[in-house]
Amino acid sequence: MQDDISDGVQWLVDQGIADPEKVAIYGASYGGYAVLAGMTLTPELYCCGVDYVGVSNMFTFMKTIPPYWEPMLDMFYEMVGDPVKDSLMLAEVSPVYHVDNIIAPLFVAQGARDPRVNKDESDQMVDALKKRGIEVEYMVKENEGHGFYEQANQYDFYNAMINFLDSHMKDADGK
Repeated sequence: MQDDISDGVQWLVDQGIADPEKVAIYGASYGGYAVLAGMTLTPELYCCGVDYVGVSNMFTFMKTIPPYWEPMLDMFYEMVGDPVKDSLMLAEVSPVYHVDNIIAPLFVAQGARDPRVNKDESDQMVDALKKRGIEVEYMVKENEGHGFYEQANQYDFYNAMINFLDSHMKDADGK
C-alpha cells in the first residue's frame, strides 16, 4: 500500500498537478504509519509530514496491543507479520529504524491514553528525530486516546497542523 501512495504522489507530480516542492503527507492511525513510512522510504517526495497516532515500531506495537485485540492475534500475525518469524520484514517496515532517512520536518500528535497505538510509538520516533537534529513538533494530549475527541483538543491540533503546514509549504517567495 505504501508503494501505491508513493506512486500516486509521483503521478501527480509528473502530470503537473502537484508541485514537487510542496507535497506534504498527513494521516492518522494506519495513515500515521503511512506518513512515517513515506518519510523514511521516499523522503524526497515530501516537504513535511503530520503523523497523528501512527505506529512507528512494529515490534513494540505488537507487544502493546490492547486486550480486546488478543482474540485476533493469530490473524494479526498473519496479516501484519509475526514478531519472531517475520522479524527481518518487520524491522524493514518499522519507520523508527529508518529515521536517518527523514529529511523533512515532522509534526506528531498523540493521545497519552491511546490503547491501540501506545504513546511509546510516538515517543520513540520523536526521540530518534531529536537525536538527529531533525525538526519535530510533538503534541500530546493527556486526556485523549486514539484520536482527539475533546473539542478544545481538536481545535488545538488542527490549528497547530495548519500553522505547521503553512510554515513548511511556502516557497522562497512566501507563497
